[in-house]
Amino acid sequence: MLTEIHPKLPMRNKAVTRDYYINQLGFNEIGKEDYQGYLMLKKDTIELHFFEFKDLNPKENYGQIYIRTDNIDRFYQELLDKKIAIHPNGKLDIKPWRQKEFSLLDPDSNLLTFGQGVI
Repeated sequence: MLTEIHPKLPMRNKAVTRDYYINQLGFNEIGKEDYQGYLMLKKDTIELHFFEFKDLNPKENYGQIYIRTDNIDRFYQELLDKKIAIHPNGKLDIKPWRQKEFSLLDPDSNLLTFGQGVI
């Protein structure tokens, strides 16, 4: 029945969001049409959608998603090598719930947490 999930997160500026996700995190834009106020991006099997919310106050944004990965160490190092800001409270660490995780904030303060199970 259920097959996929495509989280929708708020964005204030489509060009800034597009630049961050494509040039910093390695996502690609989906499709050839440019929908006003809407953005669809994909990396590997992860698809994220963004809707325009120009009045969003980033200090009051509670948008968050959890993305699983199969090589968290490599991905984390790639981001560090690119000088991507990791959330100050979200450095790579093994959590009590047996997930190795780290987090970052996008330009609109959407919290992205990446995790991989620990055996």
